[in-house]
Amino acid sequence: MERLQKVIAQSGYASRRKAEELIKQGKVSVNGETITELGTKVSGDDDIVVNGIHLGKEDYVYYLLNKPRGVVSTAKDEHDRKTVIDFINTDKRIYPIGRLDYDTTGLIILTNDGNLTNILSHPSNHVPKTYVAKLSHSLTPSDLMRLKSGVVVDGKKCTPTRVKLKKNDLDKDYALVELTIIEGRNHIVKNLFKELGYLVDKLSRIEYAFLTLDNLKSGEYRELSIKEVKKLYEYKIKNK
Repeated sequence: MERLQKVIAQSGYASRRKAEELIKQGKVSVNGETITELGTKVSGDDDIVVNGIHLGKEDYVYYLLNKPRGVVSTAKDEHDRKTVIDFINTDKRIYPIGRLDYDTTGLIILTNDGNLTNILSHPSNHVPKTYVAKLSHSLTPSDLMRLKSGVVVDGKKCTPTRVKLKKNDLDKDYALVELTIIEGRNHIVKNLFKELGYLVDKLSRIEYAFLTLDNLKSGEYRELSIKEVKKLYEYKIKNK
């Protein structure tokens, strides 16, 4: 037995918070009975209807997309900008796990599996994400050491698990830095460098957990294998 709002979220219909709002508004029924109490528990055999839509036992799908620049990481955009969903050919109601900024490119996962979304999004599971940042200026040795030892951002220290200076061009005055972090605060990579006095001109996520872009071009995607999905689920097991 699971809480009703959790089951709705795992179906991919809405977030858990939105599901709670729908329940309170009387827009959810179980086996023909309208439910308004958040503590209600349901089983896999119950018939759940949200806003007139039956939540069937939908097959889960998992995609890895190389997100282009100038695309928003949401299912819908109020300004009618292109979203990551627009690149995926599926009739499933999918959504991205986490976000990449509008001007950030690279690896993003899309799915309708709410359980996996929760696992990969929860900070306690320490899912690593690797980025390459092009900086507005060449990086000094002292700032490189500060980056490796950790930088305080908004009162909380963020220490990358790995930092690699890929290029430091003193003549053209720019640097390429590869770094891996295990937290997911908004704009954390840009803010790390901002604290050190650098602007990030370009940012790309090249790895998520053990997944890489391989040979995917910008805007291309592929489905994750069953083996890859099972390995992603192991992040919860590793950090229990």
